[in-house]
Amino acid sequence: MSDALQGKVALVAGATRGAGRGVAVELGAQGATVYVTGRTTRERRSEMDRPETIEETAELVTAAGGHGIAVPTDHLEREQVRELVERIDREQGRLDVLVNDIWGADPLTRWHTPVWEHPLDAGLHTLRLAIDTHLITSHYALPLLIRNPGGLLVEMTDGTLEYNLANYRLTVYYDLAKIAVNRLAYSQAEELRPHGATAVSVTPGWLRSEMMLDGFGVTEENWRDALDKHPHFAISESPAFVGRAVAALAADPDRHRWTGRTTSSGELAQVYDFTDRDGSRPDAWRYMVEVDQESEVANVTGYR
Repeated sequence: MSDALQGKVALVAGATRGAGRGVAVELGAQGATVYVTGRTTRERRSEMDRPETIEETAELVTAAGGHGIAVPTDHLEREQVRELVERIDREQGRLDVLVNDIWGADPLTRWHTPVWEHPLDAGLHTLRLAIDTHLITSHYALPLLIRNPGGLLVEMTDGTLEYNLANYRLTVYYDLAKIAVNRLAYSQAEELRPHGATAVSVTPGWLRSEMMLDGFGVTEENWRDALDKHPHFAISESPAFVGRAVAALAADPDRHRWTGRTTSSGELAQVYDFTDRDGSRPDAWRYMVEVDQESEVANVTGYR
């Protein structure tokens, strides 16, 4: 814990679990006040049907040393987002960091299914959840972010720009959703530049999210037990790793050098000298290109 972000206000949109929760907690560990949003609360679950709640995330932020504030929000509902930003303005009078991490389309995705066989409504709703939510949130939140120079917008995605341009992401809708978010950082960077604000797209590597751990039948404490069946899982990282990446960006007074770019938790770890919880620095995207895609035997030597 440090006070590098003491007095700063962040909004992590889509912080119920996974990368969003990891980012929120690590911003809190640097002393920030963090508003966390999502659709799953202790009273109601979204169609994700997962047990994690935004209240739990807010409590983790506070326990880490920050001030966590949970606000139930559906980021497809414009009025809810507008009211959220008005509340932040009313209570804090500023917004220093906006993290667009809204997703929630996992139940809609049909992997390895061509576009003509993929359920159309599910595919189109995936794009709304992945892209419209980010645009709606930016529309209402960025006027508050640019009120003071130096604001940071982070668009969370899956895959570096180079990787997403060179690889099909197993379904048209997921493929389009993730590369669109790469582009959102670039285009919003151009619009934010005159206001002294920075926009960057950040991707984790192979994330040990709650859903991933459940799917492999392991926990964060014994995740290596999954390596017998999934040997390349050895390059995976905890949500704290990408959280520390975003916190490092937010605390960097020279963060504007990243504006318009897509970067990864692995790259940022090399620049800012932070580690994952186990003391390693997994460089997942380089590993995927140089080892996994080349059908090499799983070996993380030199990659974490």
